[in-house]
Amino acid sequence: MNRPKYEPVAEIEVDAARPDPQGFTLTGQGADHAEYQLDLRFGMPLDAKTRSVLGELLSHSDLTISRRAAGGLIQALRRNRAQQP
Repeated sequence: MNRPKYEPVAEIEVDAARPDPQGFTLTGQGADHAEYQLDLRFGMPLDAKTRSVLGELLSHSDLTISRRAAGGLIQALRRNRAQQP
């Protein structure tokens, strides 16, 4: 069974990475000129040095947000059933 591919929703150039207690909030502008915000959370505490290094790396990053169509799996199952004798 073929699953639908991921389709890009937004390409974002990160302008800032603001540290939060559990991670970072990334903000930036997309190719569509809209403003975006992404909250990135870690399941563990970050020491000051790690937080500093990650913040610097993330503030110079680009993001591509992709998704599958919500009904993709259901449609594939229906097609599969329709093809069975």
